[in-house]
Amino acid sequence: MTALNRVPSLMARAGTASALTIAAVGGSIVVPGVATDAAAATTATKALQVAASKKGAPYKWGASGPRRFDCSGLTLYSFKKAGKKLPRTASQQYNKTHHISARSRRAGDLVFFHSGSNVYHVGIYAGHNKIWHAPKSGDVVRLEKIWTKSVWYGRVS
Repeated sequence: MTALNRVPSLMARAGTASALTIAAVGGSIVVPGVATDAAAATTATKALQVAASKKGAPYKWGASGPRRFDCSGLTLYSFKKAGKKLPRTASQQYNKTHHISARSRRAGDLVFFHSGSNVYHVGIYAGHNKIWHAPKSGDVVRLEKIWTKSVWYGRVS
């Protein structure tokens, strides 16, 4: 048995371990009510897959699925299917997310389009500067390149 293999049993005998000790042996600390990065990634990945599965669904203002969507209806529906509840509008969704930088964005994060402080559109980041979204009347849910720099990013937790 190596020294690292004995550490967990030594900690068990001691009864407690500091956060530094746990980190030193490659363990993790669970904080109730806080999603782990892995859990958040799983939810985001599932939401992204749900949005992609709606490719070609017609846009309809105020619709939140399962056959027609507006932009925030698609994100609401996708995250609901992934097990997370979001509010109805793009601006309400922005206010409910953890705001992140463009450098920190990951597939499954939300992309909020804004004019000044007004959020007017939302999609789900798919990677490679593209989003799944429900663009506008007469269009369908599709994958599209982000067309402006006036975007903010949010992570659903």
